[in-house]
Amino acid sequence: MLPPRLQELRRESGMTQRQVAHSIQTTLRQYQRFEKGEQKPSYDNLVKLADCFQVSLDYLTGRSQ
Repeated sequence: MLPPRLQELRRESGMTQRQVAHSIQTTLRQYQRFEKGEQKPSYDNLVKLADCFQVSLDYLTGRSQ
């Protein structure tokens, strides 16, 4: 559930992948792996992503609507 949610939130926010990567202090390639589901983000990166998109961890991971 995480990859499509990341794509959805990024598009809704009008941010590029590069902007999100910079915001969470990771590389563009690393963020792209998160969006494609090739790699799961660490807990710290999940928190940064939730903060970046101003959503809860439950929403980000698909545990709530």
